[in-house]
Amino acid sequence: MTKHLLLFAATTGYQIRVFAEAARHLGMDLTLATDRCHILDDPWGDRAVAVRFDRIPESLDALRGLHAHFDGVAAVGDGPAVLAAEAAQVLGLPFHPPQAARAGHDKYLARSLYVAAHLRVPRFHRASFQEDPAALAARVPYPCVLKPVGLSASVGVIRANSPSEFAAAFERIRALGEAYLQVENYIEGREFAVEGLVTGGRLQTLAIFDKPDPLEGPYFEESLYITPSRERASVQKELLDTTSQAVRALGLAHGPVHAELRYNRSGAWILEAHARPIGGLCAKALRFAGGAPLEEIILRHAVGEDVSQVRLEGPASGAMMIPLSRAGVFQSVEGVPEASAVPGIEEVVITAKPGQEFRALPDKSSYPGFLFARGESPAWVEAALRQAHGKLRFQMATALRAFAPGA
Repeated sequence: MTKHLLLFAATTGYQIRVFAEAARHLGMDLTLATDRCHILDDPWGDRAVAVRFDRIPESLDALRGLHAHFDGVAAVGDGPAVLAAEAAQVLGLPFHPPQAARAGHDKYLARSLYVAAHLRVPRFHRASFQEDPAALAARVPYPCVLKPVGLSASVGVIRANSPSEFAAAFERIRALGEAYLQVENYIEGREFAVEGLVTGGRLQTLAIFDKPDPLEGPYFEESLYITPSRERASVQKELLDTTSQAVRALGLAHGPVHAELRYNRSGAWILEAHARPIGGLCAKALRFAGGAPLEEIILRHAVGEDVSQVRLEGPASGAMMIPLSRAGVFQSVEGVPEASAVPGIEEVVITAKPGQEFRALPDKSSYPGFLFARGESPAWVEAALRQAHGKLRFQMATALRAFAPGA
């Protein structure tokens, strides 16, 4: 019988189309639960169910009204994962428990659970934007890192080396509209990502990514993801052991997990673990036996298939989330054919649209595109990505800001 899967994803996410293609290839029916317009009737012709990720009871009522049988659920993004967890509980389907998905989306709650599990985490505390930033700045060690509690992708994450930098970061994060921020000790070291699946609370590792660029602040723009890791076996083992402990600490049970860690002389430090796969189009860097993309593995796992024997194709691969040298309004890009011709480059994907505004970190919400490479070694893949990036020339116009009358 044809399997029917319910996918939760924001309409602006890059991965919806990839998941839809994966479902078609596997012969599955896919129903999208997205934050599309709930007033117009099917505005994009995708028969998606209109939900609100911040309105759980209302969204669950909409899903109950479908009167459809589902064999599994999957989610793209932190907010969608929380709703997916609630829906899975109502529908009696395997997924991460709601409290675990929420913990992965809440930096303060996650840190608290990691401490209780005796994991290595930086010292931290939560603060309200109603508090006096000068008073807060006077009692924290430096350097420190300020983070909005509920955002991801490094948005709003700022390193401060002094009280004056703390106050400036505080005000900048306040402007993002969050209710709380988290203040943490800065942890030096190399950064990594672990991609995996959880079945019955046990982690199955799919890939370890090196992030070869130094992420030292004041902002933490992620760009390169390279796999397999070039670290020695003992370091990789500690990264995976720490990720497994984080999975247990959060209570993640069934579905994808994406974890971020740092490693230094003290060992592995867990930064974050999310009840979702890697974001953006970066999953295109991962290809499994027979050329299967990560999305196919996630869908098969979601409907109960045994994917414990899947293995990553090598020898090495990687992705670059294309960084911009300046913020502004995207006009055009030159050099795509030259970048595509670099040996090892599999694809150059420009997602930016003319007229689209791009902001610099810590306010940035998206990248203008992605580069993907595959080759004989991680070092070779990294070099190909950097060379291809050097061929691209983005034309950006200055963004004009509206001013209130009398300002």
